[in-house]
Amino acid sequence: MPDISPPTPSEAAELLMAGNRRFVAGTPQHPNQNAARRAQTAPGQRPFAVLFGCSDSRLAAEIIFDRGLGDLFVVRTAGHVAGPEVLGSIEYGVSVLDCPLVVVLGHDSCGAIAAARAALTDGVAATGYVRDVIERVTPSLLAARAAGLTEDDDILAEHIRHSVDLLLDRSRVLADQVAEGRTAVLGLSYRLADGSARLVTARGLPAEATPPAPGA
Repeated sequence: MPDISPPTPSEAAELLMAGNRRFVAGTPQHPNQNAARRAQTAPGQRPFAVLFGCSDSRLAAEIIFDRGLGDLFVVRTAGHVAGPEVLGSIEYGVSVLDCPLVVVLGHDSCGAIAAARAALTDGVAATGYVRDVIERVTPSLLAARAAGLTEDDDILAEHIRHSVDLLLDRSRVLADQVAEGRTAVLGLSYRLADGSARLVTARGLPAEATPPAPGA
């Protein structure tokens, strides 16, 4: 690929959110999805954002943010729970690929959150490795309960904030990048019905660069 300087964290956030606004409005441009882009990215990749989201089939990152080949470095797990492999993948994105933006993407009607809530309130136990996913979501729900949060949207937002905090607490590489102003971290909440991604929390972005919600 041509040696082009990566965007700033603020520019990367605006690129991402502009694509979501197009998706919500029903006017996608489908950028970087042709044969020329395929050939351009074959020798190497220079994505402008790491997107760490839930594995839910309705959260196809390049579609909901109207991007294409080589734009996003995508890491997905059920409930966007983070283990060593996730942290290593995100660190690769920011330290090797020079991504100026990391996004944690949660969504409403999340099955992992619902399962964790059922385990807490009704004692419904999962089997196999699903239990591990639930155990990693549970601290967010306990924090929400301690804060008196009961609405679904508020509990989701708490889980997104907890995920952002966890990444910065556990990854010194990412925390240093943010402290140096080289990378920003956004927590976004996606609404399945209207397709909008709304800001929950931001680290490393000035207030004036915080992306507006679609339609704002």
